[in-house]
Amino acid sequence: MTTTTAPPASGGSADEAAETRRSARSGVAGLIGAATSGLFGFVLAVVITRSYGTVGSGAFFAAIGVVTVAAGVSSLGAETGTMWSLPRRRTGPDGDAARVLPVALLPPLVVATLVAAVGIAASDRLAPRLLTGSGEAGPPLLALTFAAVPVVVATTVLLAAVRCVRPIRAYVAVQFFLLPVARPVLVGAAALVGGGLLAGMTGWLVPAAVALIACLALVAGPLGVARGARLRPDARDWRTFWGFALPRAASAAIDAASMWVGVLMTAALAGQADAGVFGAVGRYILAGQLAMQGLRVAVSPQLSRLLGRGQPGAAAAVHRHLTTWGLVLSWPVYLLLAVFGLAFLQLFGPEFTAGSTAMTVLALAMLVNTGVGNVQSLLLMGGRSGLHLAATVAGLAVNVTLGLLLIPGHGVTGAAVAWACGIATENLTAVGCARAVFGQPLVDRAMARAAALTVAGVGAAALLGVLAGGRGIPGLLVAVAVLAVGCVGMLTVARVRRGLREIMDQIRGRDTRPTPAAGAAPTSTEEG
Repeated sequence: MTTTTAPPASGGSADEAAETRRSARSGVAGLIGAATSGLFGFVLAVVITRSYGTVGSGAFFAAIGVVTVAAGVSSLGAETGTMWSLPRRRTGPDGDAARVLPVALLPPLVVATLVAAVGIAASDRLAPRLLTGSGEAGPPLLALTFAAVPVVVATTVLLAAVRCVRPIRAYVAVQFFLLPVARPVLVGAAALVGGGLLAGMTGWLVPAAVALIACLALVAGPLGVARGARLRPDARDWRTFWGFALPRAASAAIDAASMWVGVLMTAALAGQADAGVFGAVGRYILAGQLAMQGLRVAVSPQLSRLLGRGQPGAAAAVHRHLTTWGLVLSWPVYLLLAVFGLAFLQLFGPEFTAGSTAMTVLALAMLVNTGVGNVQSLLLMGGRSGLHLAATVAGLAVNVTLGLLLIPGHGVTGAAVAWACGIATENLTAVGCARAVFGQPLVDRAMARAAALTVAGVGAAALLGVLAGGRGIPGLLVAVAVLAVGCVGMLTVARVRRGLREIMDQIRGRDTRPTPAAGAAPTSTEEG
């Protein structure tokens, strides 16, 4: 594990090259995991919508929203605090990293237990408002949801610790394989045997408990918990950790609630059927963001280490490098969602196609979100959690205000417009803050060129698809086929093949360019 040290003596350009090579290696593992998670997230959405219909799936999505928002609030930003703190400490029985665990875990667990107790006690009164249409299953469903909050909170914090003290493949195995693969299997099994909403939600929650056990096993060894590592923190540990994490607590709750605020407002203001449609749309929108999520968790410890050592130039280079990757991988998804939203929603059933306009609106907003990259992570890992909070509050204020105005008259589309404006507000505010704080360029020619080529290529394929088969499934299939042919054709271009070889060399660690001599050797926890 890397501790906070002075910057290496080698040149900045060599430093930046070494760090971007390291980010490429860890980024690939994150992307593979994100792709798997996205696939099974889509499978889960299909299972829920096909098994429970618009009203039942609306209640199911609302229950997921409750546990997501409650856990996000109860976590108090501890998962991000852990991701920020651990890379700056020493692991092992003689290190000081183990002292972070009680600091990070105890306050969130106390809050989560209180939230669970209050929620269970009030479930009879809250269920008719939050889970409209769930009938007699509503109160026990809501009680189960609240009871799971402490488990979800502990899993969330420990997953952040796993990312910092284990190679990224351990984090990917739990977060991107265990959880998303097990959930549709268990929810589908519950539906097949005739189980109702309560059985289905149980299937959704059980993998979190399994993940908690796995995380405990994964972090104990590297931190030296069983080998005499000191677990009792001192006053400075508490002050340093929570001085960073408390501003993040509010923004973490907002992040967790970003989609679910729309689901819950739509349920309250337009009905459970509209909430079910909006939840289905949101599933696609969030699935497209998984590439950025995979890249974020891959490099957050690296960004914390670099910024802790006073190397904002190298951190900005990593940010630009991975933003270009994320843009190339995410924009085709969102452009296709924007044009062929009708086709994607038809896979859930004809009653969900009412959300096609909402899909287009949100897909276009997500071009902004992915286009600026993981700028929020740059702020957080640089210790600027207050600025991150300001950006998220601005986005939430826009989302809620417009939602209250638009949802009663425009339903799903109104909720989508409100969320889209909130997304744009949050991201553009964060970009301005990061540029002012770090004084480093966050966009370069490579990013602009990648954006232009992606829009041109996918736009042309989408146009051919619409002309040949409309905006339904036939048109989507034509567009995907054209894109596939185009990608194969690009492999015949020597420059493209050379670029791919360079990327693979970076991933395999075979790049022969000079790397910094001191302080920059990759640690085991930062490799893929």
